[in-house]
Amino acid sequence: MYAQSKYRSKLYRDYRAIEPGEWRKLVQFYEAHEQEIRALETDEYFELLNSYTNALFEIGSWQKHLLMADAVIEVSIVENIGEFQGVDVFQQTLFRKAASSYQLFEPERTEYILRELLRINPSHADASLFLKKCLRTMRPWLVRQTRAAAMVLCFLAAVTILVDIFVVRNFYEHLSRPVQFAWWGALALGAVVLAFGEVFHFWRCDREVENFIRAVKARRRRAASSHTEQHPA
Repeated sequence: MYAQSKYRSKLYRDYRAIEPGEWRKLVQFYEAHEQEIRALETDEYFELLNSYTNALFEIGSWQKHLLMADAVIEVSIVENIGEFQGVDVFQQTLFRKAASSYQLFEPERTEYILRELLRINPSHADASLFLKKCLRTMRPWLVRQTRAAAMVLCFLAAVTILVDIFVVRNFYEHLSRPVQFAWWGALALGAVVLAFGEVFHFWRCDREVENFIRAVKARRRRAASSHTEQHPA
């Protein structure tokens, strides 16, 4: 952990004078004094850097946030900063980096970041839920096919209804009931196919994340067991 200076610079005091939640003012302050901020002591610089990065996230400046999140992660590693102001800054920054990637419609990048976060902390509940959501947005082949099949069945049902109304009921009334059963069946089958694709995809994404977390935890247990055997108390 870096050494915290008791002296506080004027620039830092000006930053602290900004009201909590005034994200845009904080962003403007940082960008107006960026060169001076970089010259501050490490503890002051990191606090301003982290606050600025969080402010970018809060105002929805996703692209800028991604760039600054990397800077926060780099400084936290170099300076061995774990918990900062009661928060695990490394994990929080990774999670928000994933959220920014998601907002920029980059599901593959989001998935990668969330998996890295879960490797660090497999008990991170928000990360596991977010990863499941991310995987669900990445529509696989099966979901596309079941949706297409459901649309085709609905189209066939619509065509059958028109044939029933304009042809069968006027010229082949004795076939009206079987034709009605046909379009009812097509609609019902379309609904079943659509529901199956969505439910199976939902289940498969949940299962994939849960299996991934179990695998991470198992590797950690094996690593801890191996370390204990090599270095007995």
